[in-house]
Amino acid sequence: MNFKLVTNSPALTETACVVLPVMQEGSLTFSGQALDKATESLVSQIIDRGDFKAKLGKTFLLAFAPGAGAQRILLVGMGKEDQLTDAKFRKASQAAYDHLAQLSLHDCLIALADTPLKNRDSSWKLRLLAEVAETSFYRFTEFKSQGSQDELPAELSFHWPENQDSSEGEKALQAGQAIGQGKNLARTLGNRPGNICTPVHLAETALELTGKDSAFTTSILDEEQMAELGMHSLLSVGKGSAQPSRLIVVEYKGSKNPDDKPHVLLGKGITFDTGGISLKPGEGMDEMKFDMCGAASVLGTLEAVRQIKPKINLVFMIAAAENMPSSTASKPGDIYTTLSGKTVEVLNTDAEGRLVLCDALTYAERYNPASVVDIATLTGACIIALGHQATGLLSNDDDLAAALLKAGQKAEDRAWQLPLWEEFQEQLDSNFADMQNIGGRPAGTITAACFLSRFAEKFRWAHLDIAGTAWHSGKQKGATGRPVGLLVQYLLDLETLGDQSSEETDSEQ
Repeated sequence: MNFKLVTNSPALTETACVVLPVMQEGSLTFSGQALDKATESLVSQIIDRGDFKAKLGKTFLLAFAPGAGAQRILLVGMGKEDQLTDAKFRKASQAAYDHLAQLSLHDCLIALADTPLKNRDSSWKLRLLAEVAETSFYRFTEFKSQGSQDELPAELSFHWPENQDSSEGEKALQAGQAIGQGKNLARTLGNRPGNICTPVHLAETALELTGKDSAFTTSILDEEQMAELGMHSLLSVGKGSAQPSRLIVVEYKGSKNPDDKPHVLLGKGITFDTGGISLKPGEGMDEMKFDMCGAASVLGTLEAVRQIKPKINLVFMIAAAENMPSSTASKPGDIYTTLSGKTVEVLNTDAEGRLVLCDALTYAERYNPASVVDIATLTGACIIALGHQATGLLSNDDDLAAALLKAGQKAEDRAWQLPLWEEFQEQLDSNFADMQNIGGRPAGTITAACFLSRFAEKFRWAHLDIAGTAWHSGKQKGATGRPVGLLVQYLLDLETLGDQSSEETDSEQ
């Protein structure tokens, strides 16, 4: 789908359909007023007659627009102006795109960026509109013989106020499209079945994304290389599988100074999780193909970074394995030595995500990172605690946690912080090793993070538990692409902070 910026008045722009916001009070934006005038008050007549009440997320199609450049006008209800929030603006935008998907149009003009929204400028709204366009028109039809039945627009134009800097609009449009495409990549990887999306497939995807871009360097560690390093905890998870495990590492040099400390994103990539010998119940086990959504979000963020090119240094890491039961699989009670030298008693082979992540966290030390954020579908306990709305956040650094929480608010991809108190650590005490891999039912999300924290003592670290937010079940079953939005916003905020630091340094000199 091609996106472009348009500064001409929506009243004059030739298009198959123009999308206009209407407040529940009946008021129109400046663009809407101009279009209404061009059509001899056609829009206002519809509103005045009460044919369209403009409640949030409701739409109304005018199939003809005499006097306007557009052939059709799609009115979108924004609800009450004084109650319009970021989330409601996103909902209304989603409703508009859902309606457009039913119309089989070649092109459309989206004129929603001048909707009055408190504390949000046109750039923010345009970025969100582009992102939601990408995610709304996403269809996963890779394994359907007839493909999608929807005829989606080939081109979307976005109206940008003529009196504002168009370069800012282009930048916002590019960022929104990149974030949307990053989310969609994460969704596609999550939606692919376990017989296709294997650890090797994740490695091949990373190579495909970065192969022709000199800003990236990709290395893939196989099982023999990991064994030589001493990554026995990670390797223990894939012992029962015919699919070989992989550690995927992508370095990105975006900063002007290539020696700047990188920020690391680490994803859990369990491409299918049976639970191993601690076998899961059969019902719903098909959804365990989504246990690599942490890895998928890292690759989705990588795709957005590839397009946006933020001026910071990054390392993308994925610890990938398949957890299967067999005669060679790990058993409850087995003990493994991690890359750090610490030993772990595996009491439950279904608590495998922390076993692959702990070795990857130790491996991250070699980059002397400015920060490390791991992303994992780690605990069902997080769903009990936070439901499917918020990602769980735990960290050994309050400033890092605050930055992630702020990014989640900006991106409408929110997280909620849980405590990481010392008192929880004793639940991991083992009679036979340095620690055990589970801490019992109480505070399961927290004790899982406590386990990881023991391997993140040498850097600023945060853990995102996305077990409740990475995919939907039921009729809407499928990966969500979260938390790509949060992660990209976090990286863009880091870039802004870096630019501010550079300016302060320059002024001091």
